[in-house]
Amino acid sequence: MERDRIKALITLLDDPNQEIFDSVESELMKAEVEIVPELEKAWEEHPDGVFQHRIENIIHSLQFRDVKKRFRAWVAFNGEDLLAGAWLVARYQYPELKFEEIDEVISNLRKDVWLELNEHLTALEKARILNHILFDVHGFSRNNSNFLSPQNSFICDVLDTRKGNPISLSIIYSSIANRLGLPVYGVNLPKNFILAYMDHPDSMLKQESDNESSVLFYINPINKGAILGRKEIEHFIKQQKLEPRNSYFEPCSNLDIIRRVLNNLVLGYEHTGQLVKIEEIRELIAIMDEHAS
Repeated sequence: MERDRIKALITLLDDPNQEIFDSVESELMKAEVEIVPELEKAWEEHPDGVFQHRIENIIHSLQFRDVKKRFRAWVAFNGEDLLAGAWLVARYQYPELKFEEIDEVISNLRKDVWLELNEHLTALEKARILNHILFDVHGFSRNNSNFLSPQNSFICDVLDTRKGNPISLSIIYSSIANRLGLPVYGVNLPKNFILAYMDHPDSMLKQESDNESSVLFYINPINKGAILGRKEIEHFIKQQKLEPRNSYFEPCSNLDIIRRVLNNLVLGYEHTGQLVKIEEIRELIAIMDEHAS
């Protein structure tokens, strides 16, 4: 859509005639998210409350549509890049957030860990170094003061505050580990979320073919990367009165991880009574449901 036409349409957004407004809004919604700067400029130049409110709604609709489009493409590729999935979820709340901003922070954390590693270390020693850098040096920890806050599910906020929930901390941990060539992947454990350190980078594929577990040990990011064995997981499952399942012990897919992030967001918004946000997050979950079917 041409810039002059966009500007002309924006000037009509304060028209008191509902039919005219509906027509203008419909035309603007045919444009792509790139028109948002023009809308934001108009918002700043026209302090009228009704006019600004209408622009805010259109901006949000355009940006959310863009998030859904990108998220649908990510899901279609089976969530190949976990960090990209976490970034797209964060873009729901922060539409201007660039992937490069998240990527740079992860890259810097990865470098800090890399400087301490060498090829002679065992898997356990490598995990302990990663734990030291993340939890002791950089101070990542569970957000105990506001555990249900939606911010715990937005990776940009977690990287900024160093406070998060089990899943967001696990995403950061595994993203760094994978960039170092360490086979660390998420395990979808109910009422918690942990990581599995595998015995080989491609052991997840091997495991699918021979049904033998290739997990060396487990890592609990919510407890400063505490190292766990299978018996500890079995004890936790029994303590929570859950029926044991293989999925509680083996790595899950990136799609499963992001689905759980979205479910956590629904819980967080339910806690704060933000009904519109709940419905929008459910739209993202529905995209995953469509792919699964």
